[in-house]
Amino acid sequence: MVANQMVDQRIEKLAKLCVHYSVDLQPKEKVIITGHVQTFPLIKEIYRECLLSDGYPLVRPSFDLNYTFFKHAKNHQLKYISPFSRFLVETMDVSIGVWCRPNPKELTNIDPARIKMFGASRREISEIFNKRAADKQLKWTGLPYPITAQAQEAAMSLAEYEDFVYTSCLVHKRDPIAEWKKISQQQARICAYLDKVGQIHMTGEDTDITFNVRGRKWINSDGKRNMPSGEVFTAPIENSVNGTVRFTYPGIYAGREVEDIKLTFKDGKVTKASAAKGDELLQQLLTIEGANRIGEAAIGTNYRITRFTKNMLFDEKMGGTIHIALGNSYPETGGLNKSGIHWDILKDMKKDGRIYADGELFYKDGKLLI
Repeated sequence: MVANQMVDQRIEKLAKLCVHYSVDLQPKEKVIITGHVQTFPLIKEIYRECLLSDGYPLVRPSFDLNYTFFKHAKNHQLKYISPFSRFLVETMDVSIGVWCRPNPKELTNIDPARIKMFGASRREISEIFNKRAADKQLKWTGLPYPITAQAQEAAMSLAEYEDFVYTSCLVHKRDPIAEWKKISQQQARICAYLDKVGQIHMTGEDTDITFNVRGRKWINSDGKRNMPSGEVFTAPIENSVNGTVRFTYPGIYAGREVEDIKLTFKDGKVTKASAAKGDELLQQLLTIEGANRIGEAAIGTNYRITRFTKNMLFDEKMGGTIHIALGNSYPETGGLNKSGIHWDILKDMKKDGRIYADGELFYKDGKLLI
């Protein structure tokens, strides 16, 4: 008889961190837990922890069906919204997503127009989700589960990648919740400073861009909605963005890489866009309603994440970087832009990067000065 394999203690600690810190589950809250079947070890521990906390968890597993869907779905199927998906978004109290991509390249040869059509169709669902979250009716978080495919994308062995993932989430620490509470306090100070600011000016390699944020709220991303986390972000006033930004790292959408993206803005809209690789997808995505405006501008503050892994859950938090999201704004920032997509694209600021707040330099070469 084969003995039961023991669960990695780090998985147990990550599940506890998720349930008791990220979503702070309360008794009798309805919880939907989603994730690929490969993430079952972590899903099982989260499910168990929800039960022990008197919640009502429901698991919705997913399978390797993305390629089959995009290959064979007709246009009306690409646009279809399942009433079950709508019901869950409208009624659940807590949403927990366990994230992994068993084949990050599976949609490489799919027509970008089909990906665009599907992304545009999600607008209504994302609006319901974001509004309920902003109104404090829905708590949500997403967290990683390390698998071989994503270790390969990050150019690591699985063991190295596991260490990277769990260290980024601080579950190697004796008390991860206490560690994240410290980070929350540190970032609250940054947000308090930026909440008083009217204009942001970012400069760097092939980059000079300004936008107004007066009256917008800076959000402290402290491990509540993403794990790992470590960023502060807001939504620029929609018609205020002017200038050019060139992104250091590839933008990744539906597993496809768009490299060397350069965007020029005039009065909030993209007026010129180019990419050395994946330009067709870039141009298609920009035609989605609202995707030609910035929905989020953010500063990464997690200096424990030191390398690009082609996984934005980690990469956008990297200390010494900024990222800009094209498309949908988060309502809690005060942002008004609506879109079926929210696409984060990352820029390294460690070499000659500067950010000014109302003319005052507060960020230099990847480091905050406040």
